[in-house]
Amino acid sequence: MFETAAAAGGTGGIWGAILPFVFMFVIFYFLLIRPQQKKQKQRKMMLNTLSKGDKIVTIGGLHGTIAEITDDIVVLRVNDVTKLTFDRASISHATGEKAPVLTK
Repeated sequence: MFETAAAAGGTGGIWGAILPFVFMFVIFYFLLIRPQQKKQKQRKMMLNTLSKGDKIVTIGGLHGTIAEITDDIVVLRVNDVTKLTFDRASISHATGEKAPVLTK
């Protein structure tokens, strides 16, 4: 009689020990993992939609206008003379403005 009660209590104890870990994983997923995935998706979409003439800011804080762009390289025009080359991944964000196209 005591053996069956102890066996039944042991099974409930395992579920009681596992349930808090499952609950914590669900909370971590919705509070940390899912928002991070959404940010990564938005950043990737922003990097893919960049084009010549967009004003951007690099991770280092440099402001410039895209003069040339390839799959992984971006050439920024900082002023009329200076052009700097960066990796596409070093772009922090676009300012949402289009620079006027200068023709010579």
